Amino acid sequence: MKQNSGWVYLLMILPPLFWAGNATLARFVADLIPPVALSFWRWVIALAVLVPFTWPYVRRDWPKIKKGWKSIILLGLLGIASFNTLLYTAAQTTTAINISLTQSVMPAIIVLVSFVLFRERISIRQLFAIALCILGAGYIIIRGDIERLVDLQFVRGDLIMLLAVTLYALYSALLRKRPNIHPLSILTTTFSVGVVFLFPLYLWETHSAPPLVLSQPVILSLVYVAFFPSILAYLCWNRGVLEIGANHAGLYINLLPLFTALLAVFFLGERFQRYHITGICLIFFGLLLFNLPFHRKQYDSRN
Repeated sequence: MKQNSGWVYLLMILPPLFWAGNATLARFVADLIPPVALSFWRWVIALAVLVPFTWPYVRRDWPKIKKGWKSIILLGLLGIASFNTLLYTAAQTTTAINISLTQSVMPAIIVLVSFVLFRERISIRQLFAIALCILGAGYIIIRGDIERLVDLQFVRGDLIMLLAVTLYALYSALLRKRPNIHPLSILTTTFSVGVVFLFPLYLWETHSAPPLVLSQPVILSLVYVAFFPSILAYLCWNRGVLEIGANHAGLYINLLPLFTALLAVFFLGERFQRYHITGICLIFFGLLLFNLPFHRKQYDSRN
């Protein structure tokens, strides 16, 4: 039976931190970078950075990669090509609040997908823990004011974001079916699949959108999304899902609105409010409740 070290749980804090910056940036550059271009060049740059370091692993794992090519293509299509492109597309017509609100339901969708595909059951206590995390995330998003929830306007971008979240939940659940190869080989091959699928969409977009102007904000944005929400976040997320399971890892998505709020405090001068504290308490109590050892079967990602 596999025992997980505490470092895994610290590792899972990094993806939502980097993705918080990604979601905020998506709204900031919505008028500067077309959505497919942002997604395409994000993965091209990330792949260019990775290949010189990861090629020995890919070459060593090539027989297993060829054997598991169907899983790699599916993971690359769902988690690389689709999710981020849909998120950037949604950011063209919806708000950062709505994007965060939609992403906060991802843990529940991951649980549902895991049950449908693999009959992975979850206890009543763990369901309650998930509900607490979602409640805490939602409380931060609406800033502790229920009227903000009532006044929310939903547009086409929200439906696009819901599709994106569903596809990423499917990606997370299917990570257990990945070939048994080095994590850097997984990143390189899935990123490559994403670039291949996005290339024809990028060519189509160049004929229907204004040309990309390489200004300083555009270059810095591309560098950020290539390194932090891409290479580092996916490396941490994939490893975490394999160690603790998709259902458990999905809870950490609820840290995304918290980190978004904290980034606004540090970089935009916003004040740390009481609703932040309430949301933090709900999220961390939910994480603690989910992790309590009684009557809990340890998840082994290799089974």
